[in-house]
Amino acid sequence: MVAWELLTWVGTVAFAMSGSISAMEEEYDILGVYALGLVTAFGGGIVRNMLIDADASAYALWQQGDLLLIALTASSIVYFVPRLWANYAKTWVFFDAIGLAAFAIQGALVAAEKQLPLPAIVVAALLTGCGGGVIRDILARRKPLVFREEVYGVWAMLAGLAVAMGFGRGGAEMYALFAALLALRMLSVRLRWRLPKRSFRAAPGASGFAGPADATIPADR
Repeated sequence: MVAWELLTWVGTVAFAMSGSISAMEEEYDILGVYALGLVTAFGGGIVRNMLIDADASAYALWQQGDLLLIALTASSIVYFVPRLWANYAKTWVFFDAIGLAAFAIQGALVAAEKQLPLPAIVVAALLTGCGGGVIRDILARRKPLVFREEVYGVWAMLAGLAVAMGFGRGGAEMYALFAALLALRMLSVRLRWRLPKRSFRAAPGASGFAGPADATIPADR
């Protein structure tokens, strides 16, 4: 399916660049740039396949073929042409949002093709859309974005819910779902939407719920 292939390419490029930009921001060497690019691009799919018992061999990193070359090329562009990413914070958010939307839909479709129940489809979307980013953040010594109060993983779960209900399986619907998820993620960043959280660090007598953060990117980025 053309739409499926396009989402695969777009998601791979976006997440490879996201991981490489994170490595550059943390001042990793060239090996770290390529490593974070690759694990961000392919990590979520591998984790998903391990948990839903898909044919993991088809998604092994060394069998990715053209996609592996695409990811390496994307990481090379980030490393060798750094002036393109001078405003890396906004660039990082955009690429990450693209990867999240593309791979969340892919993960949901893989689970739906196996006729798994709704919870499994939602979890597959979450793992595929966010799994690579979790590995990236851990390797970059950051708190995984999906576990913060930002509205992030919710959009991947929404993709799973939409696919489970029968939407997004055709080409036009797939593109529409992708555009909607991308728009929602960027809108949540722009408007600083947050999920409620509680913290043991709250002052005595306080509710423990954190207020909206000040920055577009979390402070420890």
